[in-house]
Amino acid sequence: MTRVEHGPRNEELMRQVAEGSKEALAVLHRRLGRQIFGLAAQTLDRAAAEDLVQDVFLAVWRNARRFDPERGSVRTWVLQIAHFRLLNELRRRSRQPEIVPDPDGLVLDGLPAGDLGPAERTWQQHRRAILEAALDRLPPPQREAVDLAFLDDLTHEQVAAELGVPLGTAKTRIRAGLQRLRGALGSQWAALAALCLLAALGIRYRSDRATLARYDRALSMVTASDSVNLRLAPLPGTPDEAHARYRGRPGVGIAVVTFSRLPAAPAGHTYQAWVRHGGVWTSLGTVLPDMDGNARLIVESPVLAALPDDVELTVEPRTGSPAPSGRAVLAWVP
Repeated sequence: MTRVEHGPRNEELMRQVAEGSKEALAVLHRRLGRQIFGLAAQTLDRAAAEDLVQDVFLAVWRNARRFDPERGSVRTWVLQIAHFRLLNELRRRSRQPEIVPDPDGLVLDGLPAGDLGPAERTWQQHRRAILEAALDRLPPPQREAVDLAFLDDLTHEQVAAELGVPLGTAKTRIRAGLQRLRGALGSQWAALAALCLLAALGIRYRSDRATLARYDRALSMVTASDSVNLRLAPLPGTPDEAHARYRGRPGVGIAVVTFSRLPAAPAGHTYQAWVRHGGVWTSLGTVLPDMDGNARLIVESPVLAALPDDVELTVEPRTGSPAPSGRAVLAWVP
């Protein structure tokens, strides 16, 4: 992996943007754009969310001289712009609702039943606000490392390369940052910190499927210094942008698997995730991507205490299969 030199802090980048540096704006876009897109995509379609991201950074470009570091961090300032833009867009749309003919109720019937309701969405935003405030209070080296590991979904090795520091230093900063977060949030918010950080990986809490304690165990696993982050790549016949990540830890029977940009499974079929130990395949469960092709699994089993020899995602009959039998679409091979 090519080593990337340690970049300037966000505050320094903002000063450069105020002086007219498009290169500094591009770095800020790379650091913060994904988080803003994720925020917008919760309520807007993909194209509108991408447009909002561009509008936000155009506003940053035009108003960089107004940024005051005494009033908060660059991240907080940019996210405030994003929140205002998103609220304005939602207000505009509420005044001009889109009418979709649906005499037979087919459109309504096709909507996913698990979408967040208004109350749950408000609570989710409250949780994120609490976490973002705690993140902003971290020492800058720890905040950068935690941001890269969770908000940018980088491995420990990639965080080290991005920051231009040794791998051990990157791991230490991540763990120290998480410990400070838990201390800042207090014991009553420890599980909430786990929930919010896993939500940054795209994993949404559902009370009937997992408990906060389970998320806390998953967070402890993925942030351990000896955890592994395996990337599943697309196989022939699968779109190039499709991929997945398997996170596990030796001796710990839990795995977190996130899937991205998967195409819809063929009619009458589903996706099913597998791990192989020697000649034995174990199912991690079936996978139902959302409209953006994203899906997540948190799996607990004693067999997962040993790191897998192989990880695959296959196409199987809708009811699932006891063993891999269909076409493999994603795979990790050591």
